[in-house]
Amino acid sequence: METSADSVSPRWTILFVCFAAASIISFQAVRIWLADYRVHTDRVDRMERGVALEPGNATAWDRLGRVRQADLENPDAVRAVEDFRKAVEKDPRSADYWMDLAGAYEATGNIPLAREAFNRARAAYPASAQVAWIYGNFLLRQGQFDDGFAQINQAARTDPSLIPLAISRTWHSDQDVNLLLDRVLPADENAYFQAIDFMASKRETVPALAIWQRILLLGKPLALPRAFPLLELLIHSDQTEDASRVWREALRAAGQPHDEPANHSLIWNGDFARDFSDGGLDWRWNSPFGAAIDFDAPPTSGGRSVRLDFGGGANVDLDQPMEFVPVEPSRSYHFHAEIRTEGITTESGILFQITDPNHSGLNVRSENLTGSHPWVPVDAEFTTGPETHFVLIQLRRFQSRLFENKLSGAAWIGGVSLIPSNRGEQQPAK
Repeated sequence: METSADSVSPRWTILFVCFAAASIISFQAVRIWLADYRVHTDRVDRMERGVALEPGNATAWDRLGRVRQADLENPDAVRAVEDFRKAVEKDPRSADYWMDLAGAYEATGNIPLAREAFNRARAAYPASAQVAWIYGNFLLRQGQFDDGFAQINQAARTDPSLIPLAISRTWHSDQDVNLLLDRVLPADENAYFQAIDFMASKRETVPALAIWQRILLLGKPLALPRAFPLLELLIHSDQTEDASRVWREALRAAGQPHDEPANHSLIWNGDFARDFSDGGLDWRWNSPFGAAIDFDAPPTSGGRSVRLDFGGGANVDLDQPMEFVPVEPSRSYHFHAEIRTEGITTESGILFQITDPNHSGLNVRSENLTGSHPWVPVDAEFTTGPETHFVLIQLRRFQSRLFENKLSGAAWIGGVSLIPSNRGEQQPAK
């Protein structure tokens, strides 16, 4: 069969067109790859060659501008402005590129153009928390505090992850808690609790208490542990009245019983009728190695008892259960508890210790109980020092002097109370 020249020519034409198209596509792919490779280095000269291959790539121009700004050896803010301007020319809808341009204008001292670029960024993405945040900080640097804090507030409401930074920036610029509450933070308990956590880290009790009152005004139920950072701050700042008030308010907001102990004792939950809160002015227990805890039958005084079991696998250093108790300076108190032991080994047994957690001087210890004892009363009279506002009551077992003396057995405690007495002198533990 013969093939005519007329039928061969179209085939060669198609083959040539396909080859040419493949070559063009391959060339474009190589060029794009090379441009991208160069743009994503950190050398300005290579990046310049990369953007020259892809001059219409807005992302490449923006990256080049940022690298110029970040160049510690040879920063070039003026040329960075040119790069960012080319980026927004190629993609005027990008809020990120407009913000980069605004920052470059501010770095070169051109505040009017910086403000204009920020406005273009806001127009491109009105709901952006990042735009509001960066623009708000720009306004604060220009002394426009009302507008600046309004933008920070918008950013925090839009993106709650910005709240800790908003608190920190605002407090460092103006230590006015009302400004923070009224104009920066959203009216939300989560934001307010983060503000309390910040104030606690700075040991700022007055603003922390103001924020707490704002939380209570919201009238919403609260999880009790949310109040623990504030209470910890008040305890270690010796603010007994505030700590007692906040504790009762926190219990009420958490829907828990908040009446004072019936026997006028200062110890909260001294009959162990309720489980430990593990914070605030309640008992604390953090599961030390070598000891297990449970609630058991009541002692002679009623309520429940706390049972501690020691498995014999460790030379236990026990300092809990423990509770911080508000007291008055230079005042006499009577401490009472009941202890039962069963098979407590080693010469270092179970006892109560009372100390001042914030000042030295006060150190009351009850009798060291080892072996087996039925329920026995433990009493102590002591007088607080002139600076004592809290006492720390702990169940203690000090490590044995002999490392291999591992503790085994069980101990029970119950009926713990601390009542003001009329005695004026300090007495040793009985």
